[in-house]
Amino acid sequence: MSGPSGAPSARRIAYDVLTAVRESDAYANLLLPVRLERSGLSAADAGLATELTYGTLRMRGFYDAVIRIAAHREIDQIEPAVRDVLRLGAHQLLSMRVPSHAAVNETVRVAGEAIGRGRVGFVNGVLRGIARTKPEKWRERVAADATSADEAIAELGSHPVWIVRALRQSLAAERREGVDLEAELAALLEADNAAPRVNLVSLPGGEPVPEAAERNPYSPYGFTLPGDPFRLVRDSGGWVRVQDEGSQLAALALVAARPVRAGERWLDMCAGPGGKAALLGAEARRGGATLVANEVVPARVGLVRNAVAVLGDAVEVVEGDGRGIPAEHAGEFDRVLLDAPCTGLGALRRRPESRWRKEPRDVAELSRLQASLIDAAVEVLRPGGILAYVTCSPHLGETRIAVAEALRRHAGALEELPTQEILQGAADQPLDLAGDPAQVQLWPHRHNTDAMFIALLRKA
Repeated sequence: MSGPSGAPSARRIAYDVLTAVRESDAYANLLLPVRLERSGLSAADAGLATELTYGTLRMRGFYDAVIRIAAHREIDQIEPAVRDVLRLGAHQLLSMRVPSHAAVNETVRVAGEAIGRGRVGFVNGVLRGIARTKPEKWRERVAADATSADEAIAELGSHPVWIVRALRQSLAAERREGVDLEAELAALLEADNAAPRVNLVSLPGGEPVPEAAERNPYSPYGFTLPGDPFRLVRDSGGWVRVQDEGSQLAALALVAARPVRAGERWLDMCAGPGGKAALLGAEARRGGATLVANEVVPARVGLVRNAVAVLGDAVEVVEGDGRGIPAEHAGEFDRVLLDAPCTGLGALRRRPESRWRKEPRDVAELSRLQASLIDAAVEVLRPGGILAYVTCSPHLGETRIAVAEALRRHAGALEELPTQEILQGAADQPLDLAGDPAQVQLWPHRHNTDAMFIALLRKA
């Protein structure tokens, strides 16, 4: 449906983004703002399009289970374009305060425009079937229809089963006493499905945190802001950036590992898109150190340059594979941040489509890359230098196991530092941490951050 001027409606923009995510592996957080800027929609309709897009992506697993029951056929037996429009309608019927008749009629109209009149009857029938049952009853029906307890948890919590099991294993590895593991898992899945606020960082040495801001509980530089936070970002000249508090803490842990000495050389091995490099660079600049920000993907190199431009000569941006650095720079760096490529399972609340793209075999492939990068990081560290191994994933294969295997490969040359104690010293308020004192696992449901993993290691 289009508006009076021929502009696409909020529902049509949401549908188009969902289609691009499915067909082209587009990222909604990159594509949707562009589509909204071009659309000319009012602020209210832009908000509707945003909720429709992200809400549908987050709860796709639950909606697919509902559609399967309502349509009396397996979800993969429904054409992909029809699935997209049905999910869009299901989100309005099951998770929004949209009158049922409006949700059905407007979604059917999008179906007629986008996928042709021949599918309208099927879409109309399935959506009316969904509308006849209240959302809480649908949850009961989905749970009853599941073939296992884990499948029920996965469908109700809208995560693939393998991710649910991986998250449970990671929570269990912390061995928190007196905690109901299944209740905490449910809280984590719920947090993954909640829209996070836009979190900002004010780089040290630049703009102060605004008086109207709500400061982050842990990062001394992080905050949220009422109204339009992006205006402050645009007006700050590069000193204020969008950055999750967990990412800030990962960078600050490396800085806090020991006092900064003038003349130190730091390396960010996988710097794109530049958020942690900017914060590290600001801290390096303040302490008289310098940072080399390395990135292998040319397009992301440009993002890093933009991110650190305000810091001047304190940061040098280079392009290359982090695994190839040791030949030229062996033993050169006092501190290395390895924010390793990973599955991204820790950022599902901000990139909800990622959960539907990842598969268990991705962990094995990425683990090999992570191991190679750790080995390269050890080579470029000076004796006594510190490595911060960081992933935006709580999967044990990318966190605890990766560190354990690195310590085995570099027995006698690499030792663990008390990461929890160090990070507690850098944080404004005490963090609720558990598990191995040498490792930090942050959580959306516990810390309101991405699920960042941090381990500080020292070259002997």
